[in-house]
Amino acid sequence: MEQARKSDAREAAETALLDAAERLLVEKGYAGITTRSLAREAGLNHGLVHYYFGSVENVLVHVLERFTDRLIQRQRAMYAEDIPFIEKWRTAMRYLGEDAPYQKIWLELQALAWNHPELHHAMAKVNGEWRAVLTDAFAEPHSRYGLPMPLDALVSLVITFNEGIILERLSGVEAGQRELLDWIDAWMEGKERS
Repeated sequence: MEQARKSDAREAAETALLDAAERLLVEKGYAGITTRSLAREAGLNHGLVHYYFGSVENVLVHVLERFTDRLIQRQRAMYAEDIPFIEKWRTAMRYLGEDAPYQKIWLELQALAWNHPELHHAMAKVNGEWRAVLTDAFAEPHSRYGLPMPLDALVSLVITFNEGIILERLSGVEAGQRELLDWIDAWMEGKERS
């Protein structure tokens, strides 16, 4: 019974720290997060950050993995729906506009990994999960639309495209994006009709 209470307490503390880190990443960015600010936001003793996670950076990696797991489940479910691919694309582009907290977390942690090589593996793992989702989702339309590039290249293009839009939007720039998305939509409409 005592062990179960400790386990429940640990799980509650870890969840509180992850939730707090998620909020702080969105509000302040990774550079604005310290052990003390994270613990304060979670309502916990600052020693628990290192006790449960080892470092603030490890907390942030866990935040990214947790957030990614939720979104990947949503994306897999969306791409598995029995609707035309163009509708899936449109939904994905709507999500691109709605997922600003995740996008900020993703880019903040990419920037953190630039200066912390020990985080490269975690970032590559998350990137690989997204690539797997998109590779599965784009395999059939890639063939049906007759796109003149390898599927891996198309997936890289889509990932780079999405990150470019995300980066611009987080920087307050949206010039030309609506026109680009409208052009892609019209091109896909034409492919769906042919």
